Amino acid sequence: MATIYAISDSLGETAELVGRAAASQFDGQQVEIRRIPFVSKDEYLEQVIREAGRGPSVIVYTIVMKELEDHLLYLAKKYNVPAVNVLGQALDVISKITKTNPKKKPGLLRKMDEQYHRKVEAVEFAVKYDDGKDPQGIKFSEIVLVGVSRTSKTPVCMYLANKRIKAANIPLIPEVSPPGELFELPKHRVMGLTISLRRLYEIRQARLVTLGLMPGADYASHQRILKELEYAEAVMKKIGCPIIDVTNRAVEETASKVLEYYYKGERHGK
Repeated sequence: MATIYAISDSLGETAELVGRAAASQFDGQQVEIRRIPFVSKDEYLEQVIREAGRGPSVIVYTIVMKELEDHLLYLAKKYNVPAVNVLGQALDVISKITKTNPKKKPGLLRKMDEQYHRKVEAVEFAVKYDDGKDPQGIKFSEIVLVGVSRTSKTPVCMYLANKRIKAANIPLIPEVSPPGELFELPKHRVMGLTISLRRLYEIRQARLVTLGLMPGADYASHQRILKELEYAEAVMKKIGCPIIDVTNRAVEETASKVLEYYYKGERHGK
């Protein structure tokens, strides 16, 4: 039986996958795949290749560190083991067409995958805990946004999710007591969003038109809006959280300000 040694200075998943794909074309049952991940020491590398030299073997590798690759090729020649670089040709071609050099750092694909999965989780989290659907989400949030209706809480949460931040939002309504969990979080993880009465009045009037409702609804009256804003401000001050005025801010600007307060608090342990 032949053996394919899938050697890598990272996880080795790519080398193993290529090895299995190739073996499947030659009755894969007659080929054993051995993955050798996180190779970083010359001594260990020689031990593996010396073993490979004892039987019918081939090395399929994804090593990006130049010195380690050079040593692998030297040892493969020394012990008479064929070696195939499954990334080399692709790196050379991409380097030529982009006129840039590869970073030559192991594990970058894994890091990109981890970042992608974290983003997906954050987006799912923002949807699940949007608009106070489940106050339990507060305990698992990195950031919680609070404010009255139409202060961009949801769009900001989604923007933060795309930055891989798990954010929930809680509407502040005079008739509903805010969740007690809000007062248990570190202050820098709760962000209050406020807005001018005039701007909120305009937004809510437009919202009524969109919904096909009469413009005189209490939801969009000056008196109701003032009551909500005063109540929200009182809650935010009780929490002791930063308060951000979103009146003339785009979602990106608000999110940037939220992150500024958040990371500042993280650094100072507040």
